[in-house]
Amino acid sequence: MAEIVGGFIMPHDPLLFVNPKKKERDHLIGAYSEIRDKVSKSGATKAIIFGADHYILFGPRCLPQFLIPTGELHGPIDRLPGVGDSPIASDPGFAEYLVGHAHQSGFDVSVARDLGVDHAIGVPAQLALPADGSVKTVPVYMASGVAPYVRLQRAYDFGRMIGDAIAKMPVDESVVLIGSGGISHWVGTGEMGRINSEFDRKVLDCIVSGDATPLLSMTDEEIMREGGNGGMEIRHFLAVMGALPAGRGEVLAYEAWDGGVTGLGFAEILPA
Repeated sequence: MAEIVGGFIMPHDPLLFVNPKKKERDHLIGAYSEIRDKVSKSGATKAIIFGADHYILFGPRCLPQFLIPTGELHGPIDRLPGVGDSPIASDPGFAEYLVGHAHQSGFDVSVARDLGVDHAIGVPAQLALPADGSVKTVPVYMASGVAPYVRLQRAYDFGRMIGDAIAKMPVDESVVLIGSGGISHWVGTGEMGRINSEFDRKVLDCIVSGDATPLLSMTDEEIMREGGNGGMEIRHFLAVMGALPAGRGEVLAYEAWDGGVTGLGFAEILPA
């Protein structure tokens, strides 16, 4: 029987790699390495990464609520300093299984046969998973980048569905889950560069306690006001929490560095 052996949240901020403050930069990049070590020690064979498109793959003509690629992967396709576009070890069979279970569970998931992913998926895949490709990756794109957004409860329920799918797999596999995103940041607005550490701490406190209720009770208007349009990415954290209900967490690193645009939080969630 398959099982979830751990969950993580982490940022995908491209500016991290050009942060002129070397001490902070090295500390945060080191958090990716710490997670990579934890993933290796967990014996994980598969990873599911929840992320958002940034109008790089999809645009106004195609805005899926949920999308799972079921073929070969590579990325990030957007040019980033320090993270090159490279193949990502994929698992088409596992991806197809998740799509099938999602459809049976009432989630109408879109499919991409082969995909070059953006930094939301590419950064954690390249930096937080073993470089030898031993952990096969299935990305899940969720509508949290631009409206219409996946409802917060729906994001959490999607995670629960993923947890159920893994528990019902007929083969032995060990799976890690990654929620890729902010925390607070304002993208392309007049408030770009603002970081709300109070909002970030609220989100991290929920992850540490294993209680998603305060996050689920927020409105999109509150998130937009307190966490920015980039704060909508907490949906990815909720998906991991939904798959690991009552799983308590630990903050591995947090920075709101001057000159950046994102509250950068790394945390681990252990199964209850």
